[in-house]
Amino acid sequence: MESLKDNTKVKELKKELLKDYQNNLKDRDFQALINKLNIKEELGYLYNSSLIDCTKEMKNCQNCNGLYECKNKVLGHYLYPEVMGKAIDFIYIPCKFKKEQERLLKLKNTASKELLNARFNKIDVKDKNRVAVIKWIKKFYDEFDIYKDMKGLYLHGSFGSGKSFLLYALLNELNINKKVDFIALYFPDVLKDLKEDWDTYNSKMERYSTVPILLLDDIGAEQVSEWGRDEVLGTILQNRMNNHLTTFFTSNLTIEELEYHLSLSKSSLDKVKARRIIERIKQLTEDIELITDNKRN
Repeated sequence: MESLKDNTKVKELKKELLKDYQNNLKDRDFQALINKLNIKEELGYLYNSSLIDCTKEMKNCQNCNGLYECKNKVLGHYLYPEVMGKAIDFIYIPCKFKKEQERLLKLKNTASKELLNARFNKIDVKDKNRVAVIKWIKKFYDEFDIYKDMKGLYLHGSFGSGKSFLLYALLNELNINKKVDFIALYFPDVLKDLKEDWDTYNSKMERYSTVPILLLDDIGAEQVSEWGRDEVLGTILQNRMNNHLTTFFTSNLTIEELEYHLSLSKSSLDKVKARRIIERIKQLTEDIELITDNKRN
């Protein structure tokens, strides 16, 4: 008798699961996923809940503008089904933003080794597009005096044109030959590191604000926030400007494009705050553009 009751319960459960599955098929995205993988009904209803999760996560990805907006369970990934005979396996696949982040990280790690070894004798002097920058760098090196009020450089231009390498070569030469202390920071990482370790926030900000030479590499590549713009970048630049400390920047953006990038909502208040940052950069640097072939190809 118990066996008969159990069998009835199983049938009722299957009936409910099948009903839910058939209702879910009314969703266009859910149905498209089922059709794409050719999932049969007798298999699909058994994995109904997980298939719904897949559909929701893929929908999230369709409307996402970046990792900072990710709503999925695993950051930068979406759940996806793989039909394995009479079963379905579920795996996490990296989204396009996660793939790009991993590509840039790999590129950055490779580039970091090159930058640490950058020297004047490794600069490509045959490229005519680099003449103005190389002349500026050579003049700065020859005339550098720690006691002088010396402006740095806002070096902007095409992706992969060697902006970072040129400035690292200058700073490495100054450090080795003239014992000048400097810090070079990949700016998007600065904000991330400060957020992740509040215990060292004050000491890091003090260091960035007072080191004799500071390079903020790839400014404009970061995700803008009021905190990052006003409390971090604004504070560092104000302190360096007040103390006449040499500061360098590299960017893929012109100074005008950077101002727009820093404007956030583009409201009148944000525009004023962005303009304030730009004015500090102009006080600290000279502006040179470098447009040339991609050296990373």
